[in-house]
Amino acid sequence: MRNPLKLRKNRSYDYTPRYYKGEGNPYKIEHKLDKFRTTAQSTKGLKNKFTSAMDDLQTEGDKNLKLRFWIIVAILLLLFLFIIDFDLSIFVNP
Repeated sequence: MRNPLKLRKNRSYDYTPRYYKGEGNPYKIEHKLDKFRTTAQSTKGLKNKFTSAMDDLQTEGDKNLKLRFWIIVAILLLLFLFIIDFDLSIFVNP
């Protein structure tokens, strides 16, 4: 008869995945492009977060980004006004 107060130990298996090549941890989930991203590292602390935010602000990026953004906003705004059947004649002086 088993002792009801003593818990059973879990069984342990020596399992390796079928297509495991033998390098690194096979159970670690990592995106393929994480090693190339600048935001993948953990920036701990307020100072590091602030400095990385300032670095991001100082980098230029795409030159046409602002123009593209405002064109998309204008198209979406005109589409929204068309859907709600907005009358533009209220802006015309009689």
